[in-house]
Amino acid sequence: MNKVKVGVIGCGMISAIYLKNCTQVFNNILEVVAVADLVPELAEKRAEEFNVPISCTVEELLANPEVEIVINLTAPAAHASVNMQTLNSGKHVYTEKPFALNRDDADEVLNLAKSKGLLVGCAPDTFLGASVQTCIKLIEDGEIGQPYAANASIIMGSAADGMHPNFQNFLKLGGDPIMDMGPYYLTALVAMLGPVKRVTGSAQKLHEEVTITNEKSPRFGETFPVEAPTNVAATLDFHSGAVANVQAAKESFGYRPRLEIFGTKGNLTVPDPNFFGPIPGFIGDVTIQYSNFETKTIPLTHGFSEDSRGIGVADMAYAIQSGRKHRASGELARHILDISLSIFEASESEKHISIQSTIDRPAALPIGLKDNVLD
Repeated sequence: MNKVKVGVIGCGMISAIYLKNCTQVFNNILEVVAVADLVPELAEKRAEEFNVPISCTVEELLANPEVEIVINLTAPAAHASVNMQTLNSGKHVYTEKPFALNRDDADEVLNLAKSKGLLVGCAPDTFLGASVQTCIKLIEDGEIGQPYAANASIIMGSAADGMHPNFQNFLKLGGDPIMDMGPYYLTALVAMLGPVKRVTGSAQKLHEEVTITNEKSPRFGETFPVEAPTNVAATLDFHSGAVANVQAAKESFGYRPRLEIFGTKGNLTVPDPNFFGPIPGFIGDVTIQYSNFETKTIPLTHGFSEDSRGIGVADMAYAIQSGRKHRASGELARHILDISLSIFEASESEKHISIQSTIDRPAALPIGLKDNVLD
């Protein structure tokens, strides 16, 4: 099988794990041939670090006839425009989340891709990891009966305590808790329970501005305006009949993730879907509490329990070669965006908001995949 050649636009912090996995884990299907960034030194550093032959400008990468898939790792505000540029250059695109900051931009990307016969993919791809795939199998096998409710809690520390050099992006739409961390949980919920029918919610800003208090941060002492909600709560009604509560905030201390699916025969605890699998001492196991109050730890049924960011790109590459549907699709990301924006709109209007988009649940990964091969 021929490898699909990849170029990466955006060489910031998240690019390291993508490049590591694309060059070392999924190199049976992917070959990274070029990297680009608006800051040439960042691209040069990543090219040297991961033995990528070409470090270049964005325009040069998009003009490179070898590149078949572009991985878009730019800032959230640039996702849609870079996706459009990529598609107009005749290449498939896989973008970091959020897919876009509004529905019109998302639809423009999907419509252009369809007209050109190109594929669009989008993070997160953590739902393809061992934890969520194991939970999907448990639900499909009837292990917890009929799922009727879910609870997702994404409580994390303020960005003011962090080390990210572009801290200010987390105070804008797209860096807010529901559009930054929320997609991991919303995508996992949709993968397990199916599409969402309607939402209601409340969103609030606790501060008008934030000063970085972490003395080790490169932006220590700087003050930025808060432009998006930092505390969001929502109720989601699924077409399947299940109802989920979602709480997402960047105003606490530490990191307290929780995801549970409640069924008529048992309650399923899903490890943090920001990760691919359990991490001893940090991210717990898959467990089920049965009606007799017995709790069992469930062995993982699927692989990819390590940090496998980029598996969505690899899956898309197999889809390009075989003609099947890819799992971390633009259509799935558009549905997640629709849910997220509708939560904000519900808060503003003080009403339920019906979700206009819908999708099929992405196909589960087969059991028994070996050597990081997905087909």
